[in-house]
Amino acid sequence: MAGTVANRGWLVPMAALFATIFCVGTAELIVLALLPNLAADLAVDIPTAGLLITGYAIGVAIASPVLTLLTGNVPRRKLLLVMLAAFVIGNALCAVSTVYWMLLAARLIVACCHGVMFGIAMVIAMRIAPEGRQTTAVSMLITGFTLATIFGVPIGTAIGNALGWRATFWAIAIIGGLAAMVVATFIPADAGEAAKRSNLSAELRAAVRPYVLIAFTAMTFYMIGVFILYAYLIPLVTTVSGVPIGYVPLLLFAMGFVGFFGNLGSGRLADWRHYPTIFSILAAVIVLLLVLAQVISSSWGTAIALSLIWFIGFGYAAPARTRVLKAVKDAPNLTSTLTSTAFNVGIAIGAAIGGAAISAGWGYGALPLLSAGFISLAFLGTLAQWAYERRSMAAPSPA
Repeated sequence: MAGTVANRGWLVPMAALFATIFCVGTAELIVLALLPNLAADLAVDIPTAGLLITGYAIGVAIASPVLTLLTGNVPRRKLLLVMLAAFVIGNALCAVSTVYWMLLAARLIVACCHGVMFGIAMVIAMRIAPEGRQTTAVSMLITGFTLATIFGVPIGTAIGNALGWRATFWAIAIIGGLAAMVVATFIPADAGEAAKRSNLSAELRAAVRPYVLIAFTAMTFYMIGVFILYAYLIPLVTTVSGVPIGYVPLLLFAMGFVGFFGNLGSGRLADWRHYPTIFSILAAVIVLLLVLAQVISSSWGTAIALSLIWFIGFGYAAPARTRVLKAVKDAPNLTSTLTSTAFNVGIAIGAAIGGAAISAGWGYGALPLLSAGFISLAFLGTLAQWAYERRSMAAPSPA
């Protein structure tokens, strides 16, 4: 399958998957920018409106794996189109919501699609990519998410500011419909299908293999470390580092822009040397976080350190996800979705730990050190993953 698609241009179907992930990323992140407008229009306070973010993460973490198990026998391309249809409906319901609870329910519909769509896209990408280019393919998908932060969210915010927040959700629904048309046109009908379709028990067994669980733990620790810092980045850079509020969008754009290239570069490097790439990324991020803790009172020092952290750190997701999917290529569907669960659990816990540290009086300046601590745990988890893999390869085969 991979060779056939490669011969007729594997990058064309990859572009269709890229468009899907761009939609997913924009839909997830846009609420962060629209939160004040949503709260005012729906007559709720900011913490209550914030449940639109928390609820979404819970939906991705819990509902997506369940849906993946229930739809294990549905062809991947067909399921992706069904999920895109539900994605469009969910965002349309967001657009027509008149009360807070209706909007929350609509967001949960979109969240249920998120993990399934991401998981399917990764499975298809790895199956259609030429041998030795699987990590590059996954990094291209994650680049779609990166571009959502660079372009999708700012454009969606501009639409919301000019025409109201409902117009933003209508725009996302339209883009989702266009993505579905591209998928239907350019993704082969048998893309993502294994020679032997896995069943429910095989998917469950694959997802609880010790190697996979160690990988999930490392991913979760990494995202905890990232979101301890990222969730409170704006108050940190404005109150501690002295970055003028007017320059914050430029800083965020620069971080996303360099992260785009860092992600693509890591995909190529990981296809060449997988574990050295991951270890190098984690070690460099830890060192840069320690540097950030020392220069945090300097606006320029903070801006440079954050840009370097994002340039290198954005490269983690693709090789981390690819390695675990290669280990379960006989039954990858549930595991691919659970990688999104691991990342979203890390997001929720990281934001909570960062908030607790600030509430305890540690101050924003402590966040880089906390972040470095949890990414160090991710490094140790990856080391355990590498050691387990080497021991498994060295073990004699049963007679």
